[in-house]
Amino acid sequence: MTGHDGRPEPRRLENEVAAGPGGAMTDEVGVITGRLTVATTALSDGRAGVAVQYTGADEWYTLTGSPVPLRRGGLAALHADVLHRVRQGGGAEAPR
Repeated sequence: MTGHDGRPEPRRLENEVAAGPGGAMTDEVGVITGRLTVATTALSDGRAGVAVQYTGADEWYTLTGSPVPLRRGGLAALHADVLHRVRQGGGAEAPR
């Protein structure tokens, strides 16, 4: 996979974000809130996995709806969409 500048696109993107009211929904523990780290990882089957954790914690949780197909714009566009959703809160899930 290559980006717009011809360089290989990263296989994993990770950022810290403050979850909006209602937080992010996970498969394992339900809603998590507060300061979160979001990781979006390209999988070999054309999908991406999205995981979240309390920033600084060891445990990662699957964002509900993950994995999702990679769409136009690739991993970076998907990751940006996920970050936006988590910032909005409301039990954010991975885009469908």
